[in-house]
Amino acid sequence: MKTLYENYFKNKKSNNPVIQVMSKIPMFQNLSSSELNDVARLTHERSFKAEEPIFKKMAPAEGMYVIIEGKVEISDPDSGITFATLRGGDFFGELALLDEEPRSAMAVATEPSKLIGFFRTDLLTLMDRDPVVGNKILVDLSRVLGERLRRTNLELEKSK
Repeated sequence: MKTLYENYFKNKKSNNPVIQVMSKIPMFQNLSSSELNDVARLTHERSFKAEEPIFKKMAPAEGMYVIIEGKVEISDPDSGITFATLRGGDFFGELALLDEEPRSAMAVATEPSKLIGFFRTDLLTLMDRDPVVGNKILVDLSRVLGERLRRTNLELEKSK
C-alpha cells in the first residue's frame, strides 16, 4: 500500500518517448521536467523510410535532429566519407541552431527511423517566451560544440 504522504509532485519518469530521449541529450539535460515538457511541445516528430534523405549537403540548415528510433548515416556524398552512423538517443545537426550556413554533409536514414526536429525558429520562439530556458540550452549547446571541436582537434593531431 502506498503511503498517504507520498510526494505526488516529485519528478517522475515520463513514459513519453520524446521526453525520455530528449532528457538524455546534453543540450536539454539541465532543464527541469517542466522546462523539458515546454521544449518538447516545440519539437516536430518526423518519420523516414530506409534510404530516405533527412537533409542533403548544401541544403539550408534549419535545426537539429534527435533519433528516437532507427539508424542515420552522416556522410559526404562528394568524397564518399562516412562521418558517423547514429542510432536511437543520438543527435546531429545542432550547429544549425546557431547559424544559417548550408549543411556540410548529408544525413540519410539507413533503416526506418523516427526523429525529433528542434529547429532554429523553435529555439528563437523559446528564447522570446522564456529567456532563462533559452539561455540554458545555449550554454549547454556551446559546451557540446566546444567538446566536438576539441575531439576534432585531437583527431587531426593523431592524423599528422
